Amino acid sequence: MLIFLLGAHILAAVFWVGGMAFAYTILRPAAGAIEPPVRLILWRDVFKRFLPWVALAIVALLASGYGMMFLTFGGFHKAPLFVHVMQGTGVAMMLIYLHLYFAPWRRMQVAVQDAQWPLAGRQLASIRKLVAINLVLGIVTVLVGSTGRYW
Repeated sequence: MLIFLLGAHILAAVFWVGGMAFAYTILRPAAGAIEPPVRLILWRDVFKRFLPWVALAIVALLASGYGMMFLTFGGFHKAPLFVHVMQGTGVAMMLIYLHLYFAPWRRMQVAVQDAQWPLAGRQLASIRKLVAINLVLGIVTVLVGSTGRYW
């Protein structure tokens, strides 16, 4: 069971953090040369596909993470520091995701649908900042999770 939980946890983290890394470092610069209406439609379509998968990754991360915590350590009180740090950064990422999803992403969808390009652009800029924060937190979380047992 532990191997299944660890595998699910790693795959979900790699998908989420890797997806953000790809979007921020590869897709964003490449899309910069596209005219704003087309670029905003592209980003709407990207997020429309990516964000539900992130929600699934979050469910997998929570279920597998807490499953491993109880199977391995018997609960929160015996878990080592790195597990608590990983949990803290992970929860912060999830809260940022929820804000991104229910605020700027929703507003961006409506703005693109209504061809309100300046408003859609401002929402995309807000999303970009949130993704940058989450990407940094995600990298820290991955490093903590993969090296923490050696501290």
